[in-house]
Amino acid sequence: MGIKITGIGSYVPNGIATNKSFETNDFYNEDGSAINHDTSVIIEKFKSITGIAERRYVEDNLNNSDIAYFAAKKAIEDAQIDQETLDYIILAQNYGDVKHGSTQSDTVPSIASRVKHLLGIKNPSCVAYDILFGCPGWVEGMIQANAFIKAGIAKRCLIIGAETLSRVIDKHDRDSMIFSDGAGATIIEEMDEEGGILAHISATFSLDEAHFIYFGKTNNKEVNDNTNYIKMNGRKIYEFALTNVPTAMKTCLDKAGIPIDKLKKVFIHQANEKMDEAIINRFYKLYKQKAPEHIMPMTIDKYGNSSVATVPTLYDMVSKGKMKNHSIEKGDIVMLASVGAGMNINAIVYQV
Repeated sequence: MGIKITGIGSYVPNGIATNKSFETNDFYNEDGSAINHDTSVIIEKFKSITGIAERRYVEDNLNNSDIAYFAAKKAIEDAQIDQETLDYIILAQNYGDVKHGSTQSDTVPSIASRVKHLLGIKNPSCVAYDILFGCPGWVEGMIQANAFIKAGIAKRCLIIGAETLSRVIDKHDRDSMIFSDGAGATIIEEMDEEGGILAHISATFSLDEAHFIYFGKTNNKEVNDNTNYIKMNGRKIYEFALTNVPTAMKTCLDKAGIPIDKLKKVFIHQANEKMDEAIINRFYKLYKQKAPEHIMPMTIDKYGNSSVATVPTLYDMVSKGKMKNHSIEKGDIVMLASVGAGMNINAIVYQV
């Protein structure tokens, strides 16, 4: 018996924001001082570090709950199930519904309840709730659903990760170029076959690291703006991730009892291309090995960092043969891993 993904779907918004679209922005440091480089130079340096050339922004008439619904509907259709048989809808998000042109986050009712409403599910025993866990939220939702099924209180769960970060970015902060919008969803249930979730781990580092990612004011101190925006200490996050994520991944793989040479793919949160490459290299180095070519699919160059949506979107694309040089087949061992605000880390070893 194994608790497996039986359906998956994602939604990638149609709006494309290229790096060139930021050339008219005036960027400032956190202390309000001007950055002494032309904007074109800032953008070029940004691209060399993050790997991001463009990102996706949601259409003005859509909210986070809408794109979460789109991804959920695709996952339900992919699983070919009756949606009334869902026991849980677990939705990972961080900023709720922020309407276009608004500065207020709307989280009541929960985004999960809104998705259940949009799906038209009548069954009151289908419990819908949100989780706030930073970028690792969707992976954590999978871990929670796995526990519910193992405990016998659920048979079938829908896990969604959805975010519209374009609605909470400061146009005067160069880090705003990292963030994007998107949604991914999975159906998991116990199947009469081997595989599924073999091991998982989660951790929260908050003694010194809690505020590495936070909500703060615009970097342009000349603007009279009471709005808060997503902010981060990029250097500290980079150092934290390189120190802690590879060891967490090793702990999870060892817990599953799987040799590293059996790993077919590592689906890691799409946060920063150089950071992810450094993480995967350090992970393999812990086993005194070199990371194989094509072990880590990447979408960050075209899709940016859509937070909780990055891992399920990536898995959806690879599982459906939409990425060159990347594929997975029944029986393959893969890892899902993420790091983000909290600071939180988690990982799953999964057999397709």
